[in-house]
Amino acid sequence: MTDYAFPEALTLPQATDRTVYTLASGDLRLSANTSCWAAQQQLEQDFSAAVESLGFSVERAHGVNPATGHGLIDSQRMGMDVFRNIPPTAPIVVVEAVWQYSHHVLAGLRSHQGPILIVANWSGQFPGLVGLLNLAGSLTKAGVEYSALWSEDFTDDWALGNLKEWLTSGRIVHDEFHVRDLPALPDTDETRLGRALARQLKEEKAIIGIFDEGCMGMYNAIIDDEMLNPLGIYKERLSQSALFAEMNQVSDDEAEAVKTWLDDAGFTFHFGTDEATELTAAQVRSQFKMYIAAVRLADDFGADAIGIQYQQGLKDLVPASDLAEGLLNNVQRPPVLSRDGSRELFEGRALPHFNEVDEGVAVDALVTNRIWTAMGLDPANTLHDVRWGEEYDGEFVWVFEISGSVPASHNGGYDKSYSMRQPAMFFPKGGGTLSGVSKPGEIVWSRVFIMDGELHLDLGRGHVVQLPAEETQRRLNATDPQWPIMHAVLNGVSRDQLMARHKANHAQVVYAPDAETADKALAAKAAFFEELGVKVHLCGDVSL
Repeated sequence: MTDYAFPEALTLPQATDRTVYTLASGDLRLSANTSCWAAQQQLEQDFSAAVESLGFSVERAHGVNPATGHGLIDSQRMGMDVFRNIPPTAPIVVVEAVWQYSHHVLAGLRSHQGPILIVANWSGQFPGLVGLLNLAGSLTKAGVEYSALWSEDFTDDWALGNLKEWLTSGRIVHDEFHVRDLPALPDTDETRLGRALARQLKEEKAIIGIFDEGCMGMYNAIIDDEMLNPLGIYKERLSQSALFAEMNQVSDDEAEAVKTWLDDAGFTFHFGTDEATELTAAQVRSQFKMYIAAVRLADDFGADAIGIQYQQGLKDLVPASDLAEGLLNNVQRPPVLSRDGSRELFEGRALPHFNEVDEGVAVDALVTNRIWTAMGLDPANTLHDVRWGEEYDGEFVWVFEISGSVPASHNGGYDKSYSMRQPAMFFPKGGGTLSGVSKPGEIVWSRVFIMDGELHLDLGRGHVVQLPAEETQRRLNATDPQWPIMHAVLNGVSRDQLMARHKANHAQVVYAPDAETADKALAAKAAFFEELGVKVHLCGDVSL
C-alpha cells in the first residue's frame, strides 16, 4: 500500500437552533481597525440585544486579538479560518461599523449554505454604511444571496420588524419600487447623440489605465475584460511602482509651478509644520509630482481615463493621491508638459480619474465625459462615497463624501476650494485633499455594477442643496471634516430605497446647468449605455 499523506477530513460544527453567528470584517490597516474598534463594539452590543429580544441567541464567531487590540477580521486568511468554525447552515450576520475589505470574508460567504445578513449602524462617524454597501455589491456580483439592514441602534420598530423577518424566514424584502427598467426612448437629438457616441466608442475603442487592480477589498469594483471589451473599453494594466518611478523624474521646479498656478487661482492650503499631523509644503510637492507623473504616463499609453489604487503599498511611500485626482478630474487645471517640454498634455481637457481603481466608476466617468463634452457642458464628474445622511427641512439630504478626488468646479471653483491634511489613520504619509462644499444645482447620478453576470446601470436625477454653514460643519464633524462634501437629494428615492438597491459604496455625480438640460443629458446617457448593451434602470423621478 502506498504511503500517501491524505488530509484529515474537516469536522464541521453543527448549527444550534435559534443561534445566530456574528462576524466582523475589518480594514487591513491596523490604525483604522483600532481607531474604529470602540464603535464596532457598541454596534455589536446593540445588535445582539435586538436579536436576543426576539428570542434568539448570538455567538460571535471570532474573538479579540490581544496583540492587535481589536476583534476585526483583518486578512483573507483569517476570514477563511473563521468560517471553518461556523456551522455551514447556520444564520450568520456580518456586523459593520467600519470600512471593511470584502475579500476578507468573501470566500466564506460564497460557500456558506445558511442565510446571510449584513448590518451597519446608521452613523457617519466611521464608514460602516460604506462598508455594508461595498460588501452588498460584492456579494451581488458573486451571485450570493443575502439581506441587508441598517439602524441607529436597532431599537426602532422598522429595524426590529425587518430583523424578525430575517430571523424567521431567512430574508428581508425591501421596497425597491423606485427602480424601473428603461422604457423605449424617444427619438430626440439627445438620444441620437448618445447612440452615435456609443457606436464611436465601440468602433474606435478606449483605454482605461489602471495603476494596480483591486483596491481595499472592492471585489465589486473589478470588471472582467470579457464584460468590458464588448463596450469598446480595454485595460492598460500599469504598476504603481511605475508611477512612483515617474514621480522621481519630476523636478521640484515643475511641482512648484503647479503650486503657483493654484495659488494664482485662489486655492487655499491649510499648512502646518508637523509632518505627522499637519499638511506641509513637502507633502503637497510630492502630490504635484504624482499629478504630473500620472498625466505623462496616461499620455505614454494613450489612456482615456486612469485610476490610482494608492491605499496599499503606495500609501507607505508617498502622500495621498487625492489632490492629484481632483486636479485630473477638472477641465481647468495646472498645465502639464511632455518630458521634453514640447507639448501640453490633454490640453483644455479633464483626464477622468476613477478613484480607488473602481472600474464601474471608470466606465461611467468615461461615458459621462464624452456626452457632456459633446453637449457643450462641463464634463467634470466624480464618485462619492454614499456615507450617511439625515432629514433637513423636509428632505432627506445625503452626505456624499470622498477623500479628495472632487473637481474644483463642483465646489464653484478653485477659489472656493481648499486642502487639508488627510486623517493619519488612513494616510500615514499625509497629503492634502481637494476639498470644498459642492455648489447647489442639478445633478445626474448613476452607478455601473455587475448583477446576474451582466453589466447594469442605475440612473437617476437629483439636486444639491445649500445648507447653513453650521449644519454643513456639523455634518463634516460627524464624518471626516477634511474631505469634500456634497449635500445631495436624490429625486424620488428615499433613504431606505437607495440603501436596499445600491450595489456599491460609490455613486457617480455630474452637474448640469438647469433641470431641463439635466433631463436631456440623462436621456443621452441612457441611450449611450443601452446602445452599448448595458441593462439600464431608471431610479426615482426621471423625465425622458
